[in-house]
Amino acid sequence: MATDEPFGIDPHDFERALREAGTELRDLLGKAGDYLNRVDRGDIGSLTSLFSQFFPPEQPRPPMPEGETTGDTGSGVWAIFSIDDTGRASVDQVFPTELEALRAHRDNTDDRRRVRFLPYGVPASVLDAP
Repeated sequence: MATDEPFGIDPHDFERALREAGTELRDLLGKAGDYLNRVDRGDIGSLTSLFSQFFPPEQPRPPMPEGETTGDTGSGVWAIFSIDDTGRASVDQVFPTELEALRAHRDNTDDRRRVRFLPYGVPASVLDAP
């Protein structure tokens, strides 16, 4: 005989949980609204403290290196390459953009096949495994 609880959850318990979650969310939004009503419109520091409770500040990022790199200027190709049992790399395909290379590589299941940026003038042997 089939029951009304195929996953072990009573439909009334599910409705009750949703109702309680809605009530808690309404209370939280009400508290935030009360806080915003008390804040002076010119007081940015209070708003910052409110948002910092819910969204902590990001960690500082390291400074960018000086000057352009080959990858920034785009003078090179994106290569899909395979590494054989001896550790030597052989380039299978090259693409002008990273997006095209990643799209061609997205269904890859071979862990020895990889995608890397290869600047012009650099031999493919730099892709060899150590």
